[in-house]
Amino acid sequence: MTLVRTVSGVVAGGVVVLLCVVVGAAVIGARRDFPGPGVESLSWHVVAAVVVVLAQVFADRRRGMSVLFGSATVLVTAGVLLWTQWWG
Repeated sequence: MTLVRTVSGVVAGGVVVLLCVVVGAAVIGARRDFPGPGVESLSWHVVAAVVVVLAQVFADRRRGMSVLFGSATVLVTAGVLLWTQWWG
C-alpha cells in the first residue's frame, strides 16, 4: 500500500503544480492583454486540485483498502483533468 500511496501522492503534487501553471498563465495573460486560460479551465484545475488533495489526505490517514479508494480517486481525477483540459 505504501507504493500506491506514494504514486498517488506524486500525482496529487503534479495536479497542484498544473494548477499553479494555469493560474500563472492567467495572471500573465491578464497583465499583458494576452488571452490566457479561461475561467472554465481555471475552474477545472481548482476543483481537481481540491479533490486530489482531499483524497490524498484521506489515503494517507487510512490503512487497508481505504488507501486504494483514496488513491484511485486521485488517479482518476488527474486522468480526467489531463484528458479534458490538456489533451482534448
